[in-house]
Amino acid sequence: MSQPRRRWSEHQVERFIGNLLRFGVLFATIVVVVGGILYLIHYGTSPANYQFFRGEPPEFNSLEGVRTAVLSGRRRGIIQFGLLLLIATPIARVIFSLFAFVRQKDLTYIIVTSIVLIELIYSLMGKNS
Repeated sequence: MSQPRRRWSEHQVERFIGNLLRFGVLFATIVVVVGGILYLIHYGTSPANYQFFRGEPPEFNSLEGVRTAVLSGRRRGIIQFGLLLLIATPIARVIFSLFAFVRQKDLTYIIVTSIVLIELIYSLMGKNS
């Protein structure tokens, strides 16, 4: 015999979301700092050349490129990965909120949160032109 599902209280949901945001930002910060330290150890004494602007390398324009850079130990890839984690943290919060509202069967918040999630995903897809 299965037990009935226990509903999450608002306090439990708020506490989990707060921790998700707190630890997501903390973890992303640690990754960026580690990547930054590794980058400075390797390139910190190189003189800066401000005559030419060099944008982000093309390999960092995709998740696959960032993954490849991180797995190959590239310092800028580690920094970029930390920034992606920072961006992913509030998205994870919206996804968790959606699951919590579904579990609580709160139709109004399910609709609103779904719209927010769709807008976030749409804005992240962006145009490459």
